[in-house]
Amino acid sequence: MSTEFTPRERRLIARLKTPLAVQAYLNRLPYNYEKGGETLRGFRGVVRHGQAHCLEAALFAAVVLEPHGYPPQVISFESADKLDHVIYVYRERGRWGSIARSRDPGLNGRLPVFRSARALAASYVDPYVDYTGRVLGFAVVNLAEQMGRYDWRLSTKNVWKVEQMLIDYPHQRLGMTDARYRRLLARYTAFRAANEDRKPITCYSGREKWAPLPTDTTWEQVGRHARTLKR
Repeated sequence: MSTEFTPRERRLIARLKTPLAVQAYLNRLPYNYEKGGETLRGFRGVVRHGQAHCLEAALFAAVVLEPHGYPPQVISFESADKLDHVIYVYRERGRWGSIARSRDPGLNGRLPVFRSARALAASYVDPYVDYTGRVLGFAVVNLAEQMGRYDWRLSTKNVWKVEQMLIDYPHQRLGMTDARYRRLLARYTAFRAANEDRKPITCYSGREKWAPLPTDTTWEQVGRHARTLKR
């Protein structure tokens, strides 16, 4: 483990040995709504501030799990509304899983059960649909390879170059037919209208492949774990 980590950071990394442990840690942190202005904190910033949004959570996971033998890989999603999403991805016994934080329940982590990165990415397509969101493409990106000497791991400053790299990186097409999109949008809109504007969970299939969810009072309240619920 790098000697550049502080004693506190080293203890945290030593404790969070598995992807599910990292997901559980991130689930306990408040979501970073950037109320004081936009941020893009790396691992050190997340530890110091005790909160994270989606890309910050992915960077945190990449740094924590790298000393445990996991490559620092993420999946970047392109959306029609330009509100892109980034998740940390890993492989266990040849299957793909993810670590993620999101304001939408269906865009959080996945268990390592997917045969390919594309299959993992496809599991986010339906839950991505809200009033404006629609997945157009995805890319698997190794941060160490793409960022070179740039200090995205331990910088105490915002690491905006990571975000720009992901925006510029070529994405593969991924999505759905217009007809399916319209059906999902209508279902989402109807659910929000009928349920005090809570975000839906149980209307999605494949929830048994979700990692446990954080608690969020703006979501449909149906239980504690994503493997028994959905977006």
